[in-house]
Amino acid sequence: MLYPLVFQPIFKGRIWGGRELERLYAKALPADTPIGEAWEISDRPGDASVIANGPLAGKDLRWLMENHAAEILGDAKPAAAGRFPLLCKILDAREKLSLQVHPPASKAAELKGEPKTEMWFIADAAPDASLYVGLKRGVTRAEFEQKIADGSVADCFHRIPVRVGDTMFLPSGRVHAIGDGLVIFEIQQNSDTTYRVFDWNRVGLDGQPRELHVAQSLASIDFDDFEPKLVESPFISDGPIQRRSLVDDPLFKVETWKLNAGSGSRLKPKKLQIVAVLSGQIEIKNDSFSVIVSAGQFCLIPASLVQARVLARSGAALLCVEAN
Repeated sequence: MLYPLVFQPIFKGRIWGGRELERLYAKALPADTPIGEAWEISDRPGDASVIANGPLAGKDLRWLMENHAAEILGDAKPAAAGRFPLLCKILDAREKLSLQVHPPASKAAELKGEPKTEMWFIADAAPDASLYVGLKRGVTRAEFEQKIADGSVADCFHRIPVRVGDTMFLPSGRVHAIGDGLVIFEIQQNSDTTYRVFDWNRVGLDGQPRELHVAQSLASIDFDDFEPKLVESPFISDGPIQRRSLVDDPLFKVETWKLNAGSGSRLKPKKLQIVAVLSGQIEIKNDSFSVIVSAGQFCLIPASLVQARVLARSGAALLCVEAN
């Protein structure tokens, strides 16, 4: 019954967003709103992704998890309350995001939040774009708290210049912010808990300062996390594909693939996988069904599909995600 599934994106207005998802990926954005996030695969309360292709079009991911969880997941573990384990987004940051942190698993329940480990892949970048990730070497908690009080806490953050193709891994507890001029593919745990430390003294879409969560942030930040680096793994040739390992974590694995037009590869059998197209166009097919997936789209391959294959219809670059 199941087949490679694509979904309708859920667009989120953000004060720091823009219109780049329309320019880069021809997404039909709502008018007159800065769009900061496209939730491409989501099983959040009130935000369940709706299937856009095939006989199940109109059903949503919540329905799939309630009725076909074993076929979807295989041996992957669901999130809390039996939800889909991952949340996949594309972010458009025209302005800096808040300096923030997500609670580690050891603190999340105490703080009444959810842990959130994630990764960022830089899909588009202005010439001077940067991330803010981790602390500058030697910054102490006492210094950090003092700079929160005097409004200069941004000075504590490690700034990393980035360009297209760079990747950053962000375990829960790693303090961070996305700089302006970036479009990012984000793969994360199914969580939406964010504690803001500092928001550049700006106001939200309602004209009011956005809420900060200083106490929760201080309880969550890893104060021994100094100057983390971008992922540094090389590309490796695998027949017609160039593969690069980006993340190998107990929660999920991510590779990036480069394919020439006409080349292809089988996907792993009996594994929950997601393929996100960074550039170009591909076809994902099994014995009875195929779907065309273009740049800026994500495709969920249920674990029950044992013959799924990717074929590049043009030169293409992909993220290939495996849920654990």
